[in-house]
Amino acid sequence: MTAGEQTLALFLGVLAVLALASTVGWVLSRRDGGQTNSGVQNLNARIKAWWVMVALLAAAFLCGTGGVVLLFAFASFFALREFLTLTETRRGDHWALAAMFFVVLPVQYWLIFIDWYGLYSIFVPVYVFLLLPIVAVLRADTTRFMVRIAEMQWGLMICVFCLSHVPALLTLDIPGYEGRELLLICFLVLVVQSSDVLQYVFGKLFGRRKVAPSLSPSKTWEGLVGGVASASVLGGALWWITPFTIPQAFGMAVVITLLGFFGGLVMSAIKRDRGVKDWGRMIEGHGGMLDRLDSVVFAAPIFFHLTRYWFTP
Repeated sequence: MTAGEQTLALFLGVLAVLALASTVGWVLSRRDGGQTNSGVQNLNARIKAWWVMVALLAAAFLCGTGGVVLLFAFASFFALREFLTLTETRRGDHWALAAMFFVVLPVQYWLIFIDWYGLYSIFVPVYVFLLLPIVAVLRADTTRFMVRIAEMQWGLMICVFCLSHVPALLTLDIPGYEGRELLLICFLVLVVQSSDVLQYVFGKLFGRRKVAPSLSPSKTWEGLVGGVASASVLGGALWWITPFTIPQAFGMAVVITLLGFFGGLVMSAIKRDRGVKDWGRMIEGHGGMLDRLDSVVFAAPIFFHLTRYWFTP
């Protein structure tokens, strides 16, 4: 099966699942007899949002590497904006903030587009982390300086550096897998996002014991085990779109779903610290951009580097 045929088969499968979900949502809404059901409304809103996200991803894939890089660059922009709205910025941070949005972010994605691995792998955590406080200190505002700089650096790490490793998968040179790198992005996104959904489903059906009640009351041990196990089986079943064997795909799925889970907990802790439920209202039924990407951003760099050092010469 060619790369194009694999991609088409995968997207047709995803569309079939979305069509089934839409049908279920429509039946549930009709069964209410016109009465408002918040759970059904939320479900249908989420399904509609997924249609939009799948359409955007498909359009980016059709545009090739440039389209995918641009899509995730915009995702980083909106995620960073959401993150920084919850931080304690001051007038003295304006230069540093402008540099984050209009210098650091585009340069990071440009380096990925031209496949300069030696620089994009250290640009943010080395050069930017050292230069950002220099830019900020030039304004001579020392009030909570360390806190402000740490928040900006953490925002860049999560929203730009980590997320940029999703399109960076396109730069991998895996022998015998040429022209199929887009499918690695599909594998990562499908497995991690499926784990989120399945953890929620298993938690609702069987959840009794909370993992971290003060951080995320909806997360249970039963949901975690059921969601990670079932999403890992899905990952193993998707081995045919990856350079992995079935055991390797299953093992990789276990790693990225666990990272996604703990990434969600970390981001929940930040939201609780700031006293908010969602990062924003950008996506109907999903909250903000970071509410959809919180698990992906933690899984992406680990998935990238495990794949790179495992399969590339």
